[in-house]
Amino acid sequence: MSTDWAGYGYAALVASGGVLGYVKAGSVPSLAAGLLFGGLAGFGAYQVSQDPNNIWVSLATSGTLAGIMGMRFFKSRKLMPAGIIAGTSLLMVGKLGVGMLQKPHKP
Repeated sequence: MSTDWAGYGYAALVASGGVLGYVKAGSVPSLAAGLLFGGLAGFGAYQVSQDPNNIWVSLATSGTLAGIMGMRFFKSRKLMPAGIIAGTSLLMVGKLGVGMLQKPHKP
C-alpha cells in the first residue's frame, strides 16, 4: 500500500489555513472550519492510504471546499485564502478522479 502524501499535505494546508485565519484576524469560524475540514481531509487521506478505492471522504471534502471557496474567490477576487484553497481543492478532486480511472475496481 502507498501513502497518500498529497492527501496529507492537502489536509495540513487546510488545517493550517484555519489556524492562520484565527491568528491573523481572530476568526473563530475560520479556525473551526479549517480544523474540521482539515481533519476530514486527513481522515480521507488515511482511508485512501489503506485502500486506494476508498476515495469518498476525500472526494466529498475536497469537492465541498472547492465549491465553497470557489464561490468566495469569485465574489472577493482575493487569492488568499479563498483562491489557494479553491485551487488546491480542485487539484485534489482531479487527482482522485484520475486515480479512480486508472485503477481497476474491486468486483
